[in-house]
Amino acid sequence: MLNLKAKSRKLLGRKVKQLRKKSLIPAIVYGHNIKSSPIEVKNEAFKKILGEGGESSLVNLEIDDKKPISVLIHDLSYHPLTSEIIHVDFYQVKAHEKLTAEIEFKFVGESPAVKNLGGILVTPFKRVKVECLPQDLVHEIEVDLSQLINYGDEIKIKDLKIPPKIKILEGLEIVVANVEEPRKEEEVARRCAWPRVFSFSLRAASRWRCRKKS
Repeated sequence: MLNLKAKSRKLLGRKVKQLRKKSLIPAIVYGHNIKSSPIEVKNEAFKKILGEGGESSLVNLEIDDKKPISVLIHDLSYHPLTSEIIHVDFYQVKAHEKLTAEIEFKFVGESPAVKNLGGILVTPFKRVKVECLPQDLVHEIEVDLSQLINYGDEIKIKDLKIPPKIKILEGLEIVVANVEEPRKEEEVARRCAWPRVFSFSLRAASRWRCRKKS
């Protein structure tokens, strides 16, 4: 499990801007039947944890040198212009209580349909919602793209190797990866020209109605 140190936070509201200037991230810890606590974490240390485990990993959070607690990175807020993390929500979990979380997909391997046939890889979903006990949570689920051999091949949630103690809360028929045949140049040109032709037809119809009224 990943480890992260934090300190209790006294600055609240707009005053948290002072923390960010010191490379600290304001955060909060809460959970089921647990009183919420404002804290602060070091920017660099948190980014390291996030890079190693992602948003769905359990973290041992040590606040003010007290006994570590198990938390889940529950929500992140980003600055709209700089994309820097400006706030973190930690959800404290209990070993005997199931939790819901989103596990990221890790796309591995190379699709023969893309490499050899020039197909277009489509991955409409990046994560899946699950339910499990804290100790059974994993931070990623692999999607093996080498299974996509021909145009139209697809990988559904039901095709993935899901740990037995994890319950998927999404539809098992949901497609997480597939390969489409590349569009021909004539089709692309026709699709691009259609709006202009349609617009011209509307203007022509409008002029015809005006002449008919007069």
